[in-house]
Amino acid sequence: MMRSIFLLSTALFWMAVVAFWSSPLWLPEEISGPGAVAADKAVTLAEVARHATPGDCWMAVDDVVYDFTAYLPQHPADPGLMTAWCGKEATEAYRTKAKGPKGRPHSSHADQLLPKYRIGRLAAAG
Repeated sequence: MMRSIFLLSTALFWMAVVAFWSSPLWLPEEISGPGAVAADKAVTLAEVARHATPGDCWMAVDDVVYDFTAYLPQHPADPGLMTAWCGKEATEAYRTKAKGPKGRPHSSHADQLLPKYRIGRLAAAG
């Protein structure tokens, strides 16, 4: 009886390990944020402009659209520095910290956070 329980629990353990390691193959990619859309979806600047409040904050940086709504309270500096750019094309502001110590780029940590908030690419004007 103990041998059967041991074999069953071992088999279940290894099935769980295989399922965990293979999950990227069968689980969809996570899309986060309220109103999240597919990361390859084209988003116009007019659409970005409709998300211009601290409670719904989208920005375009380097032709990529991000939903920073959930990030605003976590921003290490005053979130008001970011809210001024909600609903706008903010590449230069991101590169130079336009409202903070001017000319200082964001850290590599900030760059690594960006993909988490990506919701699409900025559509070409036209």
